[in-house]
Amino acid sequence: MEITIDIDIEASLNDVWHVWTTPEEITHWNFASDEWCCPTAKIHLVEGGKFNYRMEAKDGSMGFDFEGQFTKIELCKSIHYKMDDDRHVKVEFRNIAKGTKVVETFEAESEHSAEQQRQGWLCILANFKQRVESKGEEKSA
Repeated sequence: MEITIDIDIEASLNDVWHVWTTPEEITHWNFASDEWCCPTAKIHLVEGGKFNYRMEAKDGSMGFDFEGQFTKIELCKSIHYKMDDDRHVKVEFRNIAKGTKVVETFEAESEHSAEQQRQGWLCILANFKQRVESKGEEKSA
């Protein structure tokens, strides 16, 4: 089963792409709640390249590596990757009237309900939106 989520971001496609693909930026948004963090992010953004984002509870009680391999890259258009559990993800970046729409489609896993997965991924996407838009505010200040 595939799940698709999306969000509109008031920022240019280039700014959105930069925050999505830069390790120092990824650590600021790649977690689903305030109790979690992403202390490290490694990314080799080429087809066949790998990524590893460390996800940890801030209290140190648990953590895991979110890892995978890029299968297709279209600069400022889309990123396709396969997670280490062989599920596939497609992220699309689209120009819209007030900025950029990010659309993520991912294969669901069997441990959590589809709605739990949708909500978790949406929370991460909301953090991403906040990071991108706050960077835009910093530029204009």
